[in-house]
Amino acid sequence: MTKRAIIIDDERLARAELKKLLQDHPEIEIIAEAANANEGIEKIEHMDPDLIFLDIQMPGKTGFDLLTELDRLPQVIFTTAYDEYALKAFEVNALDYLLKPVEPKRLADALHKLEYIEEKEALTSSPGLQGVNRGVLGENDQVFVKDGERCWFVKLNEIRLFESVGNYAKVFFSTHKPLILKSLNALEERLDEKVFFRANRKHIVNLRMIERVEPYFNGGLLLEIKGGEKIEVSRRQAVKFKEMMSL
Repeated sequence: MTKRAIIIDDERLARAELKKLLQDHPEIEIIAEAANANEGIEKIEHMDPDLIFLDIQMPGKTGFDLLTELDRLPQVIFTTAYDEYALKAFEVNALDYLLKPVEPKRLADALHKLEYIEEKEALTSSPGLQGVNRGVLGENDQVFVKDGERCWFVKLNEIRLFESVGNYAKVFFSTHKPLILKSLNALEERLDEKVFFRANRKHIVNLRMIERVEPYFNGGLLLEIKGGEKIEVSRRQAVKFKEMMSL
């Protein structure tokens, strides 16, 4: 399946070289380029790519700054001339970290990781949240959640929160917090938006489980969930939340 990608790098020659290397990978379609973080954020939000190739050191905001401003996070492959950011790159769940000049084999390895993750997610058996995308689920639907040797059948209306953990999602219900091999973006496609709200790039909350809403930093909101969790709603999503919840 073709993956739509954006290259974000302030060096024009670096963008051109990466595009040339990607000609050997027809499964990757370059849909846009950006020369700085602000331009990158705008194109990501408007074009919703599956993958971004992201430089770290750029004029103004860094690649890490860019990631903190996104509500939905595509897969990320860092491309940089500096090796000292590798640990931080994996802390933000980057798919891979390629040093410039990018070697063809390292690029191929990174793209194989993307392919492997998607195949594993698609092949994860069981109905419900673990299965292949079969359309939107209702809040009264019962879904199967498996984490290691433990299994649960749980109604969606009993799930108060989903939290992104890399390529997994943590499911909060009762006293349990199992992990499932499903990205937050994939989950969002299956959940009823009238019930489940994307608060930020790491959390989807059950609107029925919100106990308190408070103003928060920089125009955002802070939601207190029935389990005691406190979830920040990004400024951009706060506007949408207020529109949804107002009379």
